[in-house]
Amino acid sequence: MSEATSIATQAASAQAGELSVVGKITRISGPIVYAEGLGSCGLYDVVDVGDAALIGEIIRLKNGIATIQVYEDDTGMRVGEKAVCHRRPLSVRLGPGLVGTIYDGIQRPLESLFALSGAFLLPGERSEPLDNAKKWRFVPGVAAGSAIGPGKPIGTVRETESIEHSVMIPPAIRGRTVASVAPEGDYTVNDEIARTELGEPVYLAHYWPVRKPRPTSRKLAVSEPLITGQRVIDVFFPLSKGGTAAIPGGFGTGKTMTQHAVAKWCDADLIVYIGCGERGNEMTDVLSEFPELIDPRTGRSLMERTILIANTSNMPVAAREVSLYSGITLAEYYRDMGLDVAIMADSTSRWAEALRELSGRMEEMPAEEGFPAYLPTRLAEFYERAGRVVSLSGQEGSVSIIGAVSPPGGDFSEPVTQHTKRFIRCFWALDRDLANARHYPAIGWIESYSEYAEEIKPWWDKVDPRWNDVRLHALELLKREQRLQQIVRLIGPDALPDTERIILVVAEMIKNGFLQQSAFDDVDMFSVPEKQIMILAMIMSFYRRSSAIIRNGAPLAKIVALSSREEVVRIKTTFDNADLSGILAVETRMNAQLDELERLYRKVETI
Repeated sequence: MSEATSIATQAASAQAGELSVVGKITRISGPIVYAEGLGSCGLYDVVDVGDAALIGEIIRLKNGIATIQVYEDDTGMRVGEKAVCHRRPLSVRLGPGLVGTIYDGIQRPLESLFALSGAFLLPGERSEPLDNAKKWRFVPGVAAGSAIGPGKPIGTVRETESIEHSVMIPPAIRGRTVASVAPEGDYTVNDEIARTELGEPVYLAHYWPVRKPRPTSRKLAVSEPLITGQRVIDVFFPLSKGGTAAIPGGFGTGKTMTQHAVAKWCDADLIVYIGCGERGNEMTDVLSEFPELIDPRTGRSLMERTILIANTSNMPVAAREVSLYSGITLAEYYRDMGLDVAIMADSTSRWAEALRELSGRMEEMPAEEGFPAYLPTRLAEFYERAGRVVSLSGQEGSVSIIGAVSPPGGDFSEPVTQHTKRFIRCFWALDRDLANARHYPAIGWIESYSEYAEEIKPWWDKVDPRWNDVRLHALELLKREQRLQQIVRLIGPDALPDTERIILVVAEMIKNGFLQQSAFDDVDMFSVPEKQIMILAMIMSFYRRSSAIIRNGAPLAKIVALSSREEVVRIKTTFDNADLSGILAVETRMNAQLDELERLYRKVETI
């Protein structure tokens, strides 16, 4: 029997004391505890530490001494208290009831714990991750005698109005046919709903180790963008479904705001939001806002397709380290159902700081800036669990990861940012000057990049074939504008010819009319791909025609004075996503005014 297969059995046996190994605490160093008598246990086995039975995990075994990281506050613990190892890896329970729930890093439901102990959790406080009493309507999808395999769906449960939950054979069960299937009806997560010909029971829920990636049939190349409704992302620096992105930025540059916007509006089927070491008020905003938000695709609450993991900065540091693994495991579970899942990790820097603190407690040799030498390995283990895959049952699904990075002082040369860049293909660098100017999203167009543009180009070609050309031309114009600004700061704009000053004018149009986007404007907060390209293509058309007219002798003042120029900048807030005809009307007026100038300043050929 494999490790994953036996988790549920081991869990039950451990509660009965059949597999438990009892040791004794010999040393305590903050969240790191040392215990003797656990030499027969395995690495990453779960341990109940101390008389309060705090949840911990073995992270090192040496000379019969187990090093345990404790995921709860161990204040008051004493040397000599017992440590009980259950000989099973730290796991999460997967089944209906996950969506819409708020967990901490070790899958304790915070709302249930609040009802038990109030705002401050008591040491050793436990609650079931899934409601054992709630009944779910199970609709079987196979009959007795049907062929099955790992990951094969055998029925469905309507988890929320937005999510239909596939009940799958756990990946490690090896039975080939179904001996019996429960009829359609209401069942709890502990009720047996099927049994294989080998006698293996199947329940609505099962356990899975958080550090072990769920198996897939094969990985696929990315080919479709994750549409976020944010123009600077979708057009300039797109992320694919199954891709990885990082949002680095100093304090106050809008990392959390950008992740909130992506979580609210992206076209993923499910959102897993991990608040890892962030301030409590930021998680409070998420917890209060998300239930009130309406999903634009379904018209229902956004929480019906969201799982929240809250590990604020005042919670035990060790739980911060495991919260990312818990979140990615939940995402992989829904990916196996054929869903597109997006993970927001805010922030991986706090997670890396937890690694640094735990490493220091274990007296390991530090590397750059005190971080452990295995920091790049841990980052790779996390980001490489993203991807677009074919699941064991043959369904296509994806996990996209968007990780915020909080470099001290906004220094992108620090280790977490640099190592993260090795494992991601989309880099949304937040710019302090843009944030200070209240230009949001404050994603800088000079340092940011996306390596997915070529792979998703066929998708965009079907939406609007102009996407790649206007994108590249606009980025090139913004780079030229940056170089010209250096001259302007030295000698002023009047020293530039009108053929170059028009670049400054159009760059401002791109910044104000396209890149800047208000999360509080009902029209501007979300922009469909068609509208995005129409706006940018119109601005670039304005630039091309204006440049030609200036070369024919027209002064820049005539171009700037055109009323249609302001209309183009205001399109983003004037016309909603359904009113594309209004945008075309603005383009018609713009071309008419440019035609008039062109006739006025057209050069006459000398015969």
